[in-house]
Amino acid sequence: MEVDVLAENKHLAEHNSEKLRSMGIRSVDVMGSIGSGKTAMIIVLAKEIMKRGIKVAVIAGDVTGQDDFDRFREAGIDAYNINTGKECHLDSHMIDHAFDHMDLDGVGYLFIENVGNLVCPADFPLGTDHRMVVISVTEGDDMVRKHPMIFNDADIAVLNKIDLAQYMGVDVERIKRDYGKLRPGKKLHLTSVRNGDGMKELLASLGVK
Repeated sequence: MEVDVLAENKHLAEHNSEKLRSMGIRSVDVMGSIGSGKTAMIIVLAKEIMKRGIKVAVIAGDVTGQDDFDRFREAGIDAYNINTGKECHLDSHMIDHAFDHMDLDGVGYLFIENVGNLVCPADFPLGTDHRMVVISVTEGDDMVRKHPMIFNDADIAVLNKIDLAQYMGVDVERIKRDYGKLRPGKKLHLTSVRNGDGMKELLASLGVK
């Protein structure tokens, strides 16, 4: 049963990828736990992309409610809200269904904010160009070791809120070492949405110059 579900999701992910590419839309699945700063990060990145004359859209995924959706709309970003109910992740069918209700004409970049956790989303690719995982120093310095699967499945990894590291007593170098052992040669982006640290480099990793 589980194999069938994952296989069907993968098939639909390929369909989503083909649709986005045919429309010239670059995309990223933003994964991470609650409080890692995903929403604020997407808003900052989206505004930078829009400054370049590129239309941006966001799909906000949550178990319930529309708080993040409202934040995107208040920031002037076109957004669509998905409530998953009891599901702890978005899946390809939900994204395909969302496309049917969105005006994607002219959109150049799509952010998909996944449900906040570091476990479930790993098994369910959505058909995006990139999968990005975001953690923050407020979660401790063992997050990479505790959740290796999601870091293995993401091609972009971010350690956010580095401006708070000294106050949280978190060893940033330890996190970097853990990530380096898991993904040799891959860069762990160190960012602070609050003061802008690392955001330019992160934007470039998303294919935006």
